[in-house]
Amino acid sequence: MRKGELTRVAILDVALNLASRDGLEGLTIGLLAEKMQMSKSGVFAHFGSREDLQIEVLKLYHSHFEQEVFYPSMKAPRGLPRLEAMFARWVKRVTVEIASGCIYISGAVEYDDRPGAIRDALVGMVRAWQEALLRCVRQAVEMGHLRADTNPQQMVFEIYGLILALHHDARFLRVPGSVERAQSSFERLIASYRTPAADAAAE
Repeated sequence: MRKGELTRVAILDVALNLASRDGLEGLTIGLLAEKMQMSKSGVFAHFGSREDLQIEVLKLYHSHFEQEVFYPSMKAPRGLPRLEAMFARWVKRVTVEIASGCIYISGAVEYDDRPGAIRDALVGMVRAWQEALLRCVRQAVEMGHLRADTNPQQMVFEIYGLILALHHDARFLRVPGSVERAQSSFERLIASYRTPAADAAAE
């Protein structure tokens, strides 16, 4: 990459770290310029506005999420094995974000009632991930891994709830054993939907 492109990548990396810690609204050009040892105008030269910077940070976070969680999980067999891989990798990422923070979760708090381009981008990314989970659940039903009367939307709601509870208890309350509780809860959730045929195949 050219020098300007390298500088832009470096700015985004620092901006992502700052946004993970302080939230997207805590990300300012002044703070970023200070961290990069650049002038404010130097930072602005790479992004048209603070909002453009925030959206680019969101895109970078989403890309990291896809690379760490979504794409590797697609290598697992379709159906329940893939859903289990998605959850396992999601939990693994959350264990890292216990210290650094999750932009999806902090962003939902910051922009839940604040319309605009940032909220739209954030909602689109979260919905894309939920749609991936929904497809996986539907495939598991079609393949006979989960009961035919499984409600995919309900199941994804419950899975998402486990991750939110994990992040809350581990990061905010600092409760020991939160990861293990989330994993145990997921196993019980799957057991409540799993078919006898899937149990037999797993043995």
